[in-house]
Amino acid sequence: MAIRNPVIPTEIIVHLGAPEEAAQNITVPFNEYIKKVASSELYPNWPEDALKANILAQISFALNRIYNEWYPSQGYNFDITNSPIYDQAFAEDRQVFEKISLIVDDIFNNYIVRGDQIQPLFARYCDGKTTTCEGLSQWGSVNLALEGKNPLEILKTYYGDDVKLIYNAPVEAKIISYPGFPIKLGSAGDYVRTLKTQLNRIAKNYPAIPKIKDESHVFTPETENAVIAFQKIFDLEPNAIVDKSTWYKIKYLYNAVKEVADLFSEGITMEEVMLLFSSELDLGDISPYIRVLNYLLNVIAFFDSDLPFLNLAGETFNENTKEAVVAFQNKYNISATGVVDANTWKALIEAYEQTLSNIPREYLEYKDEFYPGFVLSKQMSGPEVVRLQNFLLEICKRFKNIPGVKVTGNFDTLTEQSVKTIQRKYNLPSRGFVDAATWYRIVELSKGNE
Repeated sequence: MAIRNPVIPTEIIVHLGAPEEAAQNITVPFNEYIKKVASSELYPNWPEDALKANILAQISFALNRIYNEWYPSQGYNFDITNSPIYDQAFAEDRQVFEKISLIVDDIFNNYIVRGDQIQPLFARYCDGKTTTCEGLSQWGSVNLALEGKNPLEILKTYYGDDVKLIYNAPVEAKIISYPGFPIKLGSAGDYVRTLKTQLNRIAKNYPAIPKIKDESHVFTPETENAVIAFQKIFDLEPNAIVDKSTWYKIKYLYNAVKEVADLFSEGITMEEVMLLFSSELDLGDISPYIRVLNYLLNVIAFFDSDLPFLNLAGETFNENTKEAVVAFQNKYNISATGVVDANTWKALIEAYEQTLSNIPREYLEYKDEFYPGFVLSKQMSGPEVVRLQNFLLEICKRFKNIPGVKVTGNFDTLTEQSVKTIQRKYNLPSRGFVDAATWYRIVELSKGNE
């Protein structure tokens, strides 16, 4: 399973003023940002252990803002301000002390966490002379270092014995949680599970939002009801579509009820960020979701002569799959790594939808056989469910061990039972959801092809 752990961003966007102040945004390398913050707030002649403790607090504070998308979730287009009232002191033209520069280069990819939480600690601090706070005292840390305490011991003195350090976090481009396209009924992916987790936590404080009991990665009618309730409560258009504005409103409320920007927050645990399946697929991987990948690649390549139409089947990411992925990435101007990451998934779905809308006339009679482009699940209704039930009805006539269905256009319990039986029979995840791999198997069975 993949875990969305914090990374050290290559860059940070700093707003040169208070949040609502009309001021310039500048993009700064993350380690340079920390060097200038530390050089603005600390004295280079302090003991090294005191400097390290303070710099770790400054790193964690900034990472907390970035990881939780604190300002973007409120509609701002920056990561942090340079106002010490809200964040940390930062001056673009600040001279960096050599001793501080060397320490930052050594520890800039380490940060503080509390207990089993994932998010970097909101490491509040103050100078300890002119101001005091619930957090680290900068001048107090000097005294502790002179007493012989190391950086972690200093941090535990102020933040509690349950804090620890994460070392050598990877340095990557900043993670943006919004997938880049609206999420709605039938959508599927890790971002859907994230959405469900956040809505369910918000519902504890806002009980008018119905609890989503289904923990899958599929946007079901139950999810739709929760989204509509959320949108009504917070004066958003109740259209059941999670666009960028709804996504970040949910993110903002989630941050608020979890108190992620608080020294002793409820926090985000490992369990909450566990993903149901890997967000990336690569050569050698084995996963039922490779069946979905192969289906999309096959259909797109069948109608696009620029792409190789290869033998893609099974649950193993083999050399053929990689060749097809690289060809697709080249065609759609994606970095041709052969790895199916979030950007490649997004492009695949868009290309597949475009393919469906431009099927040549000679293939229109087969159009009903093509996967509709979104996951079908219980309680859904509409023409796509009618198509599914017609295929299932043909299967029931051929295979007596497959439960029968009625063609009602409503994805009911009978339909779900029939789908699950087929999934178990053909070693597909038996959750009752009809994704591309299950759809393909159902269509083939309806035509007598096992």
